[in-house]
Amino acid sequence: MQQPYVYRYPQGTSPSAPPPPPKARVIVDPKYCSPHPVDLAIVRKVLKITDGNFVITNADGNLLFKVKDPLFSLHEKRILLDGSGTKVLTLKGKIMTMHDRWLVFRGGSTEEGDLLYTVKRSNMVQITTKLDVFLADNIEQKKCDYRLEGVWLETSCFVYAGDSDIILAQMREKKTMQSVFFGKDNFCLTVNPNVDYAFIASLIVILVEIQISLRKLTSQVLLLN
Repeated sequence: MQQPYVYRYPQGTSPSAPPPPPKARVIVDPKYCSPHPVDLAIVRKVLKITDGNFVITNADGNLLFKVKDPLFSLHEKRILLDGSGTKVLTLKGKIMTMHDRWLVFRGGSTEEGDLLYTVKRSNMVQITTKLDVFLADNIEQKKCDYRLEGVWLETSCFVYAGDSDIILAQMREKKTMQSVFFGKDNFCLTVNPNVDYAFIASLIVILVEIQISLRKLTSQVLLLN
């Protein structure tokens, strides 16, 4: 039987093996939870011409999601669309906050009642990339429901369940000739079984956006000096 989750360390290597993982929770929609691993390809156009710069496909090259970047918006805002153009999620960023907070809403809404989860940097100053994810019903936000960890220079990251070592997904950057000559960033994302891959895809989009804002901020600081 195929295991739905992967642990950071082999089970049974410690005196007490980790407990079995809880049943996967649907974050966006049950249709985005597959009983099998899901491999996604994420392409980001560095120099965008249209109003969107992310395209997300499956292993067969079929379009699953694309990200729309509204041209006239007072806030950092991204809309995750499915292959038919239906709004799946709205990502609203508060870039100038200390922890780069993003709010994710259902569909095209930004109403408080449609808030699904909040993503923010775990610390203001970081050597490694660490993001905490809080579901909407986690009001106090003392403990994250999910987290992302990775080292950007190593171009990889992992998504974990809460503070556990249970890996839900892994992302790595894929260097290609296309990325060099045509200004495109290519990422390979593997989502483990029974994990909402629309949810995971949105986290990767937010991760990239936060990294871009940090790079811009660093460049501005260097210019001032």
